[in-house]
Amino acid sequence: MINIRLLRNFDVGLFFITLIICVIGIINLYSATINIGTEVFKKQILWVSIGLFITILLSLINYRLLLRYASHFYIINILLLVVVLIVGREISGAKSWLSLGGIIYVQPSELVKISVILILAKFYHDDFSAGPFGVFDLVKPFALIFIPILLIVIQPDLGTAFIVGLISISIILFAGVKTKHLIFLVIASCVLFVPLWGHFLKDYQKVRIMSFMDPSQDPLGSGYHAIQSKIAIGSGKLSGKGFMQGTQTQLRFLPEQHTDFAFSVIAEEWGFLGAFFTILLFFILILWILDTSSRSKDKFSMFVCFGIASMFFWHTVINVGMVIGIFPVMGLPLLFISYGGSATLTSLIAIGIVMGIRMRKFRLSESDLSFNKY
Repeated sequence: MINIRLLRNFDVGLFFITLIICVIGIINLYSATINIGTEVFKKQILWVSIGLFITILLSLINYRLLLRYASHFYIINILLLVVVLIVGREISGAKSWLSLGGIIYVQPSELVKISVILILAKFYHDDFSAGPFGVFDLVKPFALIFIPILLIVIQPDLGTAFIVGLISISIILFAGVKTKHLIFLVIASCVLFVPLWGHFLKDYQKVRIMSFMDPSQDPLGSGYHAIQSKIAIGSGKLSGKGFMQGTQTQLRFLPEQHTDFAFSVIAEEWGFLGAFFTILLFFILILWILDTSSRSKDKFSMFVCFGIASMFFWHTVINVGMVIGIFPVMGLPLLFISYGGSATLTSLIAIGIVMGIRMRKFRLSESDLSFNKY
């Protein structure tokens, strides 16, 4: 199962980029939490350390085992989502957490991102050889997506449900959808948004979306997060105020500064240059994973890498857009930067999978790639 000789092909570049981003996140977290104690900071170091060990371990395991057990992992994840609805702990209004001994809490909905990527990759690997596909061809993948998303929405954790949906749609579009069918799906989605707004969104979530258009309408309520975040980012200017010198951060004006708004801390203390460097690292990371996808030797590994790249892409785009005010606040972390054990472990598991695929890379033939042509 593990071939030690593969160590000579260990992807040092991808591992090093990941390590740099994790270090930036830990340093930033120290500044963001110094005034409230070091417990969160120490926990994040532990999560990153465990995650990096898992990354290395997964890189040594043949990724074909993921193809064999993708369905098992998916079913286990669905069962965990059901369990969390029954005995889970409610934090910040969402019943999304399972307690391990009353000390450690894990969020099964984070692992859904990996399980959905794997099950969709297995679906396109096993069931189809040519595309683009029509609506009826998408019944099975939509069913696979709908079940976990529905269970996450019930928690309710709309931010995670939204990102799982984006990752899934990205994979489906990558596989190819007939143009007229794609137009039909877009129209259907717009129509379904009406009951979603009326029956699934809570009042505070509706207020968040509406205040996104004009945060000044409620500067001390729903618009507070966006206003304080933009103040922090703008005050950083070109080179920032310096490490642990950000006034918005150190005086605790910036809400959720160690989780959803961790990027605002970077922008305030390290300025445009620090923020740009951080985004550049994520850009390189995503391109590296996409390059691995293009070099994959089978459809399963190609879809898995593309799905993981889309996971990092959407998390980065939405979180950064959220803190600078171009997207509504929806509670999505910036992977490796924001505090969160489950999100950190999930992200490092994803990197380990990509490294395992890259260490065994062979390019697909043109005939094998024909299913992705329109």
